[in-house]
Amino acid sequence: MLGLTRERFIFVPHLITMSSAYQRITVTSALPYANGPKHIGHLAGAYIPADVFVRYQRLKGADILFVCGSDEHGTAIPNQALKEQTTPRAIIDKYHAQIRDCFQQFGIAFDIYHRTSEPIHHQTSQEIFLSLYNKKLLTEETSEQYYDETTNTFLADRYIVGTCPKCNHPNAYGDQCEKCGSTLSPRELINPRSTLSGKPPVLRPTKHWYLPLQNHEPWLRDWILTSHESDWKTNVYGQCKSWIDAGLQPRAMTRDLDWGIKVPLPDAEGKVLYVWFDAPIGYISATRALFDELASGKHQFATPQRSFANAKSDDWKKWWQAPDTRLIHFIGKDNIVFHCIIFPIMLHATGEYIVPDNVPANEFVNLEGDKMSTSRGWSIEMHEYLEDFPGRADELRYALLTNLPETKDSEFTWKDFQAKNNNELVAILGNFVNRAVVLTQKNFEGKVPAAGPWQPQDLAVIEQLKALPGTIAQSIEAYRFREATAGLIDLARLGNKYLADTEPWKVIKTDPDRVGTILHLALQIAANLAIVAEPFLPFTAEKLKKLLGLSALPWDEAGSTTLLQAGQVLADAPLLFQKIEDDIITRQLDKLVAKKKAAELAAQPVTPLKSEIVFDDFAKMDIRVGKVLQAERVEKSKKLLKLRVDIGLEERTILSGIAEHYDPATLVGQQVVLIANLAPRKMMGMESQGMILMAEDKDGSLRLVQPNAVVAPGSTVN
Repeated sequence: MLGLTRERFIFVPHLITMSSAYQRITVTSALPYANGPKHIGHLAGAYIPADVFVRYQRLKGADILFVCGSDEHGTAIPNQALKEQTTPRAIIDKYHAQIRDCFQQFGIAFDIYHRTSEPIHHQTSQEIFLSLYNKKLLTEETSEQYYDETTNTFLADRYIVGTCPKCNHPNAYGDQCEKCGSTLSPRELINPRSTLSGKPPVLRPTKHWYLPLQNHEPWLRDWILTSHESDWKTNVYGQCKSWIDAGLQPRAMTRDLDWGIKVPLPDAEGKVLYVWFDAPIGYISATRALFDELASGKHQFATPQRSFANAKSDDWKKWWQAPDTRLIHFIGKDNIVFHCIIFPIMLHATGEYIVPDNVPANEFVNLEGDKMSTSRGWSIEMHEYLEDFPGRADELRYALLTNLPETKDSEFTWKDFQAKNNNELVAILGNFVNRAVVLTQKNFEGKVPAAGPWQPQDLAVIEQLKALPGTIAQSIEAYRFREATAGLIDLARLGNKYLADTEPWKVIKTDPDRVGTILHLALQIAANLAIVAEPFLPFTAEKLKKLLGLSALPWDEAGSTTLLQAGQVLADAPLLFQKIEDDIITRQLDKLVAKKKAAELAAQPVTPLKSEIVFDDFAKMDIRVGKVLQAERVEKSKKLLKLRVDIGLEERTILSGIAEHYDPATLVGQQVVLIANLAPRKMMGMESQGMILMAEDKDGSLRLVQPNAVVAPGSTVN
């Protein structure tokens, strides 16, 4: 087990050896783009695992810092602004607040959640750029880049889409294919086209500053391939090795854009820093911002588990420049190259910063058999879950933790979520705590009973109780969070089985003292759950502490049978978890299908305009408002309805092909808009005396065109 001195871990199967190398830990989670809502796959990839690790380390007494923030530059922001017909600033303000609030409601305990649009981030990014530039570690090159002649714009990576050369996905971006995860460059795309105009771009010369990655290959090869072969996850190490073995190439660190951090050079008008240059620097600028706040007494995000007493503004350097600081990046697999190759090269090249000790990247979470994607409507957004399941953040944390994509893609299904909640949280953890507390209230006036002599059955349980926190700790320290979560529920299973085996509800009739011992030990197990659950289920852990009358306890107390004293008064026993019924899951599945359909419709092109007409052609049409008096289906026709319509001057019979979209009974009394001077037309042996105007959606569904207020039949439409 770990002592209070920070240690460096070298992992071998089921064993952790240590060397005293670190005094503090800096933990980061990938900065989410503030261009839209984030889904639960993001939550599982980089945020919940990091939060479990950080909460555990805080319970251990570690000197640890947890930073994150919104990534507010790059083309994703102005792209979204175009979609929502607003400004980039409005987009980042909207989604920064939404994402931040969702993280808070899911219990992600950042010390600070910052923004890359803040001045301190611009300053920090420009300082690091100039450090590399002044050391002549950047090269200035003029190269041909894609240019949109329609919009007169050089196209950054995300303004170009085309066919992926690796998987043939037709809509890969110029920097990455979101289907196969491959990192790309715009020139690799097949049949590229501009996202601004939809037209093929042309190549034009432009000047940029490059980071020659190949010059750092020897150091990188030694640092990753030699030093971290045994302790980095295989998916991370494998992707890095593949990149290095293929030979690194120069990468542009600037872009031709209006939105972003200005390149701090006199001859760089109209150029900004590449978003993947400035985004990871956001971890550093967030730390600087936090210590500025702490030094001025204005901080809001320092967590109560640890103290930043007497902090000075310059103290941020200890967390990023001191060699006895351990740096860990939690990310998704699509960010591996940037966090393991490009950003470390930047940090190392300055000569001032530490590089990451580990980058425990996760794979992707799929949803109901398909890749999760907000743009395709196949996703569960964080804010949607919180709206539909208020106060139930821990339930989703648990479901995601038990199915984390640690070494390969995993899948979230609503049925599995329901089963995890009902069969594990409710039936095991919640049931155990409730039984132990209710039996104590019923038989011992709600006070912790004294323990008598331990029997062999008790001692066997105590041995398991002592061992489980250490097993869970080893799993967390090795970034095996699924395994660690299984250890948590195993502790609850231990308590449940102990009550089932000892049957105190029966023994109470003959041996109340024995029941006191049983419930004393059961409540000690519940108290241990209050400690061990804290990293995984923070809201549940807080409920348990209030229920049992416990204050905050360190991790090293876990495994003890003296957490509760005899006579301690328990609170009333609430249900920690509620069952989720089938109808709730059915609604979520229906909602998912509807979202996907809506996204597919939105992505379909609008019907092209018809040929131009002159005003005199339009003026010939007599368009009026009518009122439906009668409506019935036409025999032997699937499409036609026969309507009797009052048009003010007279009543008319009109046949309309809307039978598949409207029930005749719902049309009676409705206002309609019709062309009143259309020549009559014979249909199904009847004469139709006009045409009802309908709006046809992209999916072919028809809707009545109607005034937004009641008007008299016969009113003209001009």
